[in-house]
Amino acid sequence: MNDHSQTYQVISGDHIFNFDQKEIDETDCIQVSDTVYHVLSGHRSYEVTIEEADIPAKKLRVLLQGDIFNLSIKDPLDQMLDKMGFGVITEKQIKEIKAPMPGLVLEISVSEGQDVAAGDKMLILEAMKMENSINIPSIATIKKILVKKGQAVDKGQVLIELE
Repeated sequence: MNDHSQTYQVISGDHIFNFDQKEIDETDCIQVSDTVYHVLSGHRSYEVTIEEADIPAKKLRVLLQGDIFNLSIKDPLDQMLDKMGFGVITEKQIKEIKAPMPGLVLEISVSEGQDVAAGDKMLILEAMKMENSINIPSIATIKKILVKKGQAVDKGQVLIELE
């Protein structure tokens, strides 16, 4: 038997949406392709495309009805840790931004010495004819930009060093 009292939070910008297990169970979701899903919820139909997914961090970038949404998902344990004050501490400090896939640098949105906040766009990387926005996961300062606009990069290549 499912515990319907537990809620999951989906956070998009300043908006927080809460879903209990019953609502999740009542939503029909059919995978159309590797990244496209057809969702039927509350008598409404949606096509959702997953642009980026960081499963360990529970973060998604999705295309829904022509708009891009950066989503964070918090399960009941994540919410409990936040209430206890551990959510902020768990954010790890990173020292470099690496290419998640091979591609071409289309745009660099930061400059050396610039302070950036979590979620800020660092650069746009084109891969397989799709533009992928590479965002910073935490607060940092740009130490060194190691790539240039128009440069081809390999998966795992360091793009930006952080302080």
